[in-house]
Amino acid sequence: MGRRKVQMKRIEDKSSRQVTFSKRRSGLIKKARELSVLCDVEIALVIFSSRGRLYEFSSADGLTKILERYRCHYEQESEASKDVNEALRSHTELLHIVQSQLEEPNVEQLSLMDLVNLEKQLDMALSETRARKTQLMMESIMTLQEKEKLLRAENELLERESAAMEKNEDEGNEVVIGFSNHQHLGNLRQQQTLSLLQ
Repeated sequence: MGRRKVQMKRIEDKSSRQVTFSKRRSGLIKKARELSVLCDVEIALVIFSSRGRLYEFSSADGLTKILERYRCHYEQESEASKDVNEALRSHTELLHIVQSQLEEPNVEQLSLMDLVNLEKQLDMALSETRARKTQLMMESIMTLQEKEKLLRAENELLERESAAMEKNEDEGNEVVIGFSNHQHLGNLRQQQTLSLLQ
């Protein structure tokens, strides 16, 4: 008989909950240690029990170093995300912000930082607009170049077909002229033969 599947919900019985916490915490720390050794990765594991007791595990570098590294990484990601979000702010929204801030009666009360932030937002929007314009121009140029290539190829094909048709017509005329001359010579010979016989 196999193990029954555990339902993922809070264990109501306090003693059962404590036993499960103890076993699973030990198993989790064991798995973290194995992962650290087998895959040569840095791991920090922090657990707070329901009573507020701290349990921790960290690989060779130590918990403080890993947490500091995480903090730096998180701050960089947050800053990058913030920059992306600011860059993605619609230009219409940005124009409304600028208008509202510059048209308010208390425009004189805007601080230096407010004006600097406003300028940064405008610069970012302008840079994004220029980049998009450049991208569209490049795409347009590439499309036109592709069309030019297709038109040149089509023109070359038409020229080849035209030359082939002219060549066929010339050859056909030569055959007709040759046949006519041959027929005329034959008629002359027949006439000469007849005149000799008479």
